[in-house]
Amino acid sequence: MSKKTNASASAKIIRIALVEDLADVRDSWTRLIDGIPNFKCVCSFASGEEALRRLPEENVDVVLMDIRLPRMSGIACTTRLKPLIPNTQILILTVSADSDTVFRALEAGADGYLLKRCSPQELQAAVLDVLKGGVPMTSEIARRVIASFRRQPAKSDAATKLTPREEEILILLSKGFVSKEIAAQLGVSYETVRDHLKNIYEKLHVHSRGEAVARFKETQEAGED
Repeated sequence: MSKKTNASASAKIIRIALVEDLADVRDSWTRLIDGIPNFKCVCSFASGEEALRRLPEENVDVVLMDIRLPRMSGIACTTRLKPLIPNTQILILTVSADSDTVFRALEAGADGYLLKRCSPQELQAAVLDVLKGGVPMTSEIARRVIASFRRQPAKSDAATKLTPREEEILILLSKGFVSKEIAAQLGVSYETVRDHLKNIYEKLHVHSRGEAVARFKETQEAGED
């Protein structure tokens, strides 16, 4: 067996959850996910309500969330789900890159988005990107996110309440480190980092890693003015 094959076999499996109401689409996406090396669709849900009940008990790295779900939309589900699984990345699945809809999803705590017509290569790239601390989105959406934060008064009072350890974790987040890497760097447990992140999100009034980093940078810039 070649070295390349050995490396592939020993690579970490990326565990993915899928939230999609249409059975045939769920089957199609499951096959797409499982066809990518080291990717595995470990669970799927037909509604936002089902995802809220069961997903927090699952050990997944990334959630692929359909934006158009019956009753509870993908955006509403993301808003309620993100505080329950703050260290799991949520990518919104959408038919078109409508800026208003995608922007609302990011505000709700999504960590990026994917077009449903994406290729296996684009899916793989987006998932790997978000796990490394990136936020898969178009430049147009990125500009809207930045503009939104600039319109909102920086919450410097919230930033001053962050502990030195919480600030240290935010700095590492902004450099693209994920929770397990931060735990290793700081010599603490993964659970400790997770607890710190929960406190950070609450203090900064955010729902995702991208929002937390952006908010922290805003408060830093405000303090320099």
